[in-house]
Parts: sequence; C-alpha cells; structure tokens
Amino acid sequence: MTRAAGWIGQALLYALFALLIGVFSRWPSYRQLPADQALVKVSFVHHGKRVAECRQLSADELAKLPPNMRAPTKCERERAPVTIEIDVDGASAFRQVAAPAGLSRDGASAVYQRLPVPAGVHRIAVRMKDSAGGSAFDYTLEQTVTLKPAQVLVIDFDAEKGGITFS
Repeated sequence: MTRAAGWIGQALLYALFALLIGVFSRWPSYRQLPADQALVKVSFVHHGKRVAECRQLSADELAKLPPNMRAPTKCERERAPVTIEIDVDGASAFRQVAAPAGLSRDGASAVYQRLPVPAGVHRIAVRMKDSAGGSAFDYTLEQTVTLKPAQVLVIDFDAEKGGITFS
C-alpha cells in the first residue's frame, strides 16, 4: 500500500511541477517593444586610425637597437577614439565618443546602443569619425528606411563593404 501511495504522490508532484511550468511560460506576458515601435541598434567594434604616423628609422637608430628589434619602421600604438552621431528624421538621436580599449589605448572601440523609434518611414543619417584631428567625419551614410512594428534595424561598420551598413 505504501509503495502505491509513493507512486501516486510522485505523479501528483510531477503534475504540479508541469502545471507551474505551463503557467509561467505563458504568464506574465512580455513584449520587448510596444506594438507600434521598431528598434534601431548600433553595434560595432572598430579600431580607430593610429594617432601618429609610422616613421622610418635612420641607420644610426637601427644600429643602436639589438639585432632582433631592428624593424625599419616605428609605429606608435595609440589609436584615435571613434566618434559616432546618428540623426533620425533630422533630429539628433545619439552621439558617442568611444575610447580605444587597452592600457596603451591601442585596442578597438566598442559601441552598442538601442534606439526605439515609432514604426514607419524614417530618414536616418549616420556619421562616424575614426581619425585624430580635424572635425570632418570619415564615413557617412544617409538613407530613408521603412520600419515595420517590432522590426530591428542594425547599424554596423564593415570596412570590406565600404563603411557603415544597415541590415
């Protein structure tokens, strides 16, 4: 009798556990965005250009170096910060200056930002600068996009594709 009661008790506990999983898988409901919103994501990791140009070492400078360190050029490691600006329908929506990573400031600059926007037609302008000095942007892209509700538009940087990309 106790063996049968143990099986019945175990079955009831499993049924209760399955019921709890079923309830919490449907409730409370969760939506990432409101029904009439779309999302623009800015996500990229990019190395800025070097702050200083590489220079040729003279014959005297090379002679002073140990034989295993006689590279003909010397390049500073520090890289420029990456500046990005995004305008949506002519209004500024996002601006960030991403510093290069690393102790020597020689790593990549990372940018990640989520921008919720109303679904519909938008004019999106993206400007990015990855060089030191000057105020002009190195890369620009301006496009009119139609965003559906819950659609995600990703703004990325791909040097092989010519710079800023929308996908």
